[in-house]
Amino acid sequence: MHEQSAHAEHVYTCAQQNSAAASSPIVASWRRCMTMYQLAPEDKRAPLRLTEQEFGLAREQSEQLIADAREELDRLFATVGKAGCCLLLTDRSGIALERRGASGNDKDFYDLGLWTGSVWTEASIGTNGIGTALADDRAVAVFRDQHFYCSNIKLSCTTAPIRDHRGLLAAALDISTCRDDVNEITLSILSQAVRDAAMRIELNLFRSAFAGARFVMVPAGVNSANALLAVDRHDLVLGATRAARLALKLDDVRIAAGLPASDALHEGRVSQEEEIAEAEKAALRRALSRTHGNVSQAAAALGISRATLHRKMKKLDLH
Repeated sequence: MHEQSAHAEHVYTCAQQNSAAASSPIVASWRRCMTMYQLAPEDKRAPLRLTEQEFGLAREQSEQLIADAREELDRLFATVGKAGCCLLLTDRSGIALERRGASGNDKDFYDLGLWTGSVWTEASIGTNGIGTALADDRAVAVFRDQHFYCSNIKLSCTTAPIRDHRGLLAAALDISTCRDDVNEITLSILSQAVRDAAMRIELNLFRSAFAGARFVMVPAGVNSANALLAVDRHDLVLGATRAARLALKLDDVRIAAGLPASDALHEGRVSQEEEIAEAEKAALRRALSRTHGNVSQAAAALGISRATLHRKMKKLDLH
């Protein structure tokens, strides 16, 4: 009891200090919980829970997200599950859609509300990994007494946001643990694991949104493995991940206008005549490649005579 009352007093004291709220994202979250949501740290409460019907609707609306995340959740749980960790995948509203956890830890996690159908926003349960990550739109680690409520000070969690194919906040992935021996170094390692898994889920969402497109990785110099462009057969950009948008200064307006990938990537510009010649050269190369160099078959596939193909090959230096 003394530990919990001391925590509540600490939260009140820090949240009232403007300098602390300005310098600490955790204290800024504490202040939001008190001023925006009228929460009190000494209260004992569990996160809000959806009805079965509400939960079914939430899962239905996030069907693609769940499908694209399932394999990554299984892979991540295989890595951290035996260490007493629980995984939650939530939507952008903090609703826990999917969960992974060892049966031996189920009771503790259920009592804390780390279960499907729970709502892990700051408004629901104060400062926590999921709610604060969604509020700040960034990866967050909340270590024990950094949580707002006294009832959660034994919990450590680390969360990464997940963005959709337009780079907009779509979900969150969380690892939580109640182990006493977890320290900030351990939490840092878990934080990297959850960020990596979230990045792979983002890529899955991007590929699903642009099925059938070509995917081009933004060249070296961009410090992100998930900086991708989705490109159609005419070299026009269909979509870009958030990392690619930031690196190349792209937005929905530029993409919708019909932006050539070569322009987005700032490749060397050539004249229209050279561009047409290169396109024709590429078409001939593909035809010859598909026929393993057989000129007669390639000409037939292109609908031109063998002599015409030879002339074009000579002109474009393809012999």
